Amino acid sequence: MKIEKLSEDKKAGKLSLLIATEEVFANTIRRIILEDVPTLAVEDLEFKDNSSALYDEMVALRLGLIPIKTDLKSYNLPGKCKCAGAGCAQCQLQITLKANKKGYVFAEEAVSTDPKCTFVFPRMPVVKLLAKQKLDVTMTAVLGIGKDHIKWAPGWAYYYAEPVLKVGKVEDPEKVMEKCTDGVFTLKGKKLEVNEDKVKNSQLLELYADLDSGITLEFTDKIVFHLESWGALPCKEILAKSADILIEKIEEMESMI
Repeated sequence: MKIEKLSEDKKAGKLSLLIATEEVFANTIRRIILEDVPTLAVEDLEFKDNSSALYDEMVALRLGLIPIKTDLKSYNLPGKCKCAGAGCAQCQLQITLKANKKGYVFAEEAVSTDPKCTFVFPRMPVVKLLAKQKLDVTMTAVLGIGKDHIKWAPGWAYYYAEPVLKVGKVEDPEKVMEKCTDGVFTLKGKKLEVNEDKVKNSQLLELYADLDSGITLEFTDKIVFHLESWGALPCKEILAKSADILIEKIEEMESMI
């Protein structure tokens, strides 16, 4: 199987690949990423004080959905830990958040017992306090998988067949350029030219093909695979872990046959 990296933005957590494979394999990896690659997320909370305008349940929901930077080498899934899910430093992470000042309380104010594993988005607002209001909560984060709750999913993955856009004699190139908002075409004189580096990421190719009979859209047997990380894990680690999980599933199936 041949894999070509189309683009990568580590800061934004985005990776695009061109894979010479079947749709079934691409969808298998996509589902493993969404459902089986583990990350840390807040699961249990103990409120010692919450006089904000939000109920405990609403604050808990917000904290549970903020991604946490995850170190898969240091933490185990509760069901696979030596403590058998009773709770220990290898399967649980303690985070505290205390605030008693007027204004917004941000995720960066939370203190984690593991400096490597903190909230991904420091300036994510948790709650807004008025004068004399307080928030004091202790959180327990554990590894989990997206199959159990979306808060544990590491990101979003999607794919489609590799598009090939061809341009012949276009009757009204100006009309096409009016609709071209993604840089796929460049107009030189009265001739449209295709910017190939923009084609694979365009969501408007079918529109262009419908605008003029001189523009045709075809698809190859290769797959364009996009992965967007929510920050808990880098894209490459998500893909590597999904491959390991797929191998584990295959070996488990073989042992059952």
